[in-house]
This record gives sequence, C-alpha cells and structure tokens, in this order.
Amino acid sequence: MTSTRTTPPPTLTERSPEVRLTLDAFGGLRADLIQDAFAYRPLPRMDVDKGLPRLLPARIRVYLGLFPHAVVTALALIVFIVGQFAVGDSFQGLKTLLFSVVPAAAVMLTLVRPVLAFWASLLAAPFVGILSGHFSGWPWSRNAFVAHLAVLAVVTARTRPRAGAWMWAVTAGATLFMEMFLGIGTSSDSVYMLFVSALVLLVVSVVQIRRDATRQVTAEKTVTAVERSKRTVLEERTTIARELHDVVAHHMSVVAIQAEAAPYRVDNPPPELEAAFVTIRENAVAALSELRRILGVVRAEDYEAPDAPQPTLADLDDLIANVREAGLEVTRTVTGARRALPQGVELSAYRIVQEALSNVLRHAPGAAATVEVSYVLGGLGLRIANGPARGLTKPSPSTAGAGHGITGMRERVAMLGGEMTAGEPDDGDGGYEIAVFVPVARGERRDDESAPEGVTEGVTEAEGSRP
Repeated sequence: MTSTRTTPPPTLTERSPEVRLTLDAFGGLRADLIQDAFAYRPLPRMDVDKGLPRLLPARIRVYLGLFPHAVVTALALIVFIVGQFAVGDSFQGLKTLLFSVVPAAAVMLTLVRPVLAFWASLLAAPFVGILSGHFSGWPWSRNAFVAHLAVLAVVTARTRPRAGAWMWAVTAGATLFMEMFLGIGTSSDSVYMLFVSALVLLVVSVVQIRRDATRQVTAEKTVTAVERSKRTVLEERTTIARELHDVVAHHMSVVAIQAEAAPYRVDNPPPELEAAFVTIRENAVAALSELRRILGVVRAEDYEAPDAPQPTLADLDDLIANVREAGLEVTRTVTGARRALPQGVELSAYRIVQEALSNVLRHAPGAAATVEVSYVLGGLGLRIANGPARGLTKPSPSTAGAGHGITGMRERVAMLGGEMTAGEPDDGDGGYEIAVFVPVARGERRDDESAPEGVTEGVTEAEGSRP
C-alpha cells in the first residue's frame, strides 16, 4: 500500500515574479475601478483660502468654492449641445432626448460617483451609437466621444494617475471588442478616441502629479520646520542644563569647602558647631553627587566643563569689543544701580545679548545696534535693537543662521520666569528689537560677589559707538 503525498499549492510569495507582477497589476485594476465603484464621493469645494482666490471678497469666495462643480456642469452642457447638433432634424422625440441626455448624465455623475460615471459612459457609448442611427465612427458618436473624454479627465483628476491609466486600458479593450464583435458601419473613431484620450490623461496626470508633489513638499517643509524647532528647543535646553550644572556645582563645591574649613577658623569651637558644619558638608557633597548624576546625562561624551568662569554682564565690554571688530556699530547704555545678580541670571542675560548681536551681524549687515541694560528694583531689563540693513549688502548663506536664536532666548527667559518680546519696533523705521525682563527678588544676589561700591541708584552710563 503506497501513500500519496499531496503538494500544497504555491503561495503568492512562492510564485514566479511574472505571476506576482500580473496579480499585482490586476489587483490595482480591482482597487481602482471595481471595488467601491458605486461609492458616494461628492466633489469637494475648491480651497479659496490659498493663492489668488484669497484676495477676493468673502462673499465672492463663498461661491467661488463651487467653481469645479460649475466646470463639470459646463462640460455636461457642451455634451448635450453637441448631441443636439449631431441629431439635427433626422429624428425627434424620446430617442433624441435619450441620445442627448445619456452622455451628459454620465458627465454629471462624476460629481458624486466618479468610478461609476466611467463605467456608465463606456457602456452607454454603443447604446447612444445605435440610437443615433448614423453608424459612422462606431462605437463613438460625437457627443459620446466628447462625454467620454470629459469623464476620463474628471475622474482622473478626482482619483489618481494610475486609475487614469487603467481607464484608458479598459477603454481600449472595450473599443476593440465592440469593433470586432459588435461592428456596425464602415468607419470607426476608435483610433482618434485612444489618441486624444491618451493626450488628455497625460496632461491631467502631469498636473495632478505636480499638485501632489507640491502638497507633499509643503507638508514635509512644515514637518521639518516643526521638528527643527523642537530640536532647537531641546538643544538650547541641553545647553542651559549644562551651564546650570556648572554654576550650581561651583556653588555647592564652595559650600562644601567652606563648611569643612570653617571649624578651623575658630578657636575651640563647640561640638554642636562642628557637628553642624559636618552635616552641612555632607549634605552639600550628597547634593553635588546627585546633581552630577542627574544632569550628567545631558553632557555629550566629548563635552568638557569650561575651565574659565561662566560669562556675566561684567563681560559685556569684551563681547561688544569683539562685535565691533567684526564691523558692527554698537552703543551700550546701563541705567540703574549696578548690582550683582544670581549667576544664572547673569549668564542668561549675557547669552541673550550675545545671540542678539550675532543675529544683527547675520541678518542686518551694516545696521547699527543698541544694547540697554536696566537694573531696576524688581529685576533686570534688557533691550537690544538694531536699525535696517544699510546699502545693498545681503547676508550670505554661510552667515545666515537657522533662524532659531529667538527660540533659545525665549527658553532662557522662560526658565527664569521672565518675559520677552521680539519684533519690529513701533516707529516704522524698520529693524528689529528684543526686550527682556527677568524678575529678581530683592536681596537676591550672587554668592561669590557683592555689589560694587560707590554706585548709587539712578546712575546712567552711556558708551559711544566708537571703538
């Protein structure tokens, strides 16, 4: 007794590439022209908020949104008129009405059921040809010819180029079948139909592909801009975290060292005082270790903490001297009583002025800039303004930044609980202005500095723009 082993049929992945290609092709035909052929897909209104239509009054734009519907209706009217001229006085009555109305109705059907409109136009062609009684040009009478071209163009514009290619192929096959097996008359317009329809579909497909490409590029640009903005915010926050790490680590180290050295500065300190200083040092070291553990993740592998102290507002003179050497005309003004501020405020204020002056160099070459630092009771005010660019000089691509310096400034100001405005000044002379206010609690100052002596409230210092 022998056993018969049956081999299972090959799956789609086991079939030859030719078979898979053929099945994929017919799968596209089924997806584009067979599935959901009766689906209700009303023609959407035209977008009147883009391009030239948005310049028109609102009451006109409401009706302008129906422009695509008006175009389809006009095409159906043209088909109906062509049918009337083709009939002439040869016959009247119901046959004339059907001969003119059926192709026009197929065009109107594209407004709500585009795929069904294609099948209706294709199947109605021999019916309309028989109704005409004139079999020249079989199977395309004049109005059926125009109607089918209109249907192909509208349906392709409403779907996609692949559907247009399938409609052309189905039209070619149906035309060949009707000529070979349903041939009536002595002439045919099939060649003209296939040639003209190919040109129409080519033009519509090119326009559609270009429109889709433009839409896709716009969407990608929008996504890229959003992602770039998010990345800039994250990078700026990382930079701020690194700088805060260095600032806080410095102060915690000073606290630990002072707490360890304090008992040796007093003769015979009481045990309670020594224990308090030991506790202070242990807490400072523990906080410093925890800070380094948490904030250490934001450091790059090759990042090294700067050996020099972080810049403060006292270093603005060196910064302004550097930008003057680069050709920027800067005027600095300090108002109010100078005092030492928390190091985080000093560092952020310095970075904001630095970024603002760099933006002037990049985006407004030849313009003059003004830096105003205001020490007020409630905090610190900054104002960096520049006039319009002078002459015909344009920023080169190598110097033009990514346009996200303002984002970094806002991040720093938000971190300190301040407010910031940026934009063109109200005087209408052009240029750009950045105004910042950072609140500082009264009596809050840096741990390693005290207020300079001999400076009183209300003193104003102005430094000219000459180097």
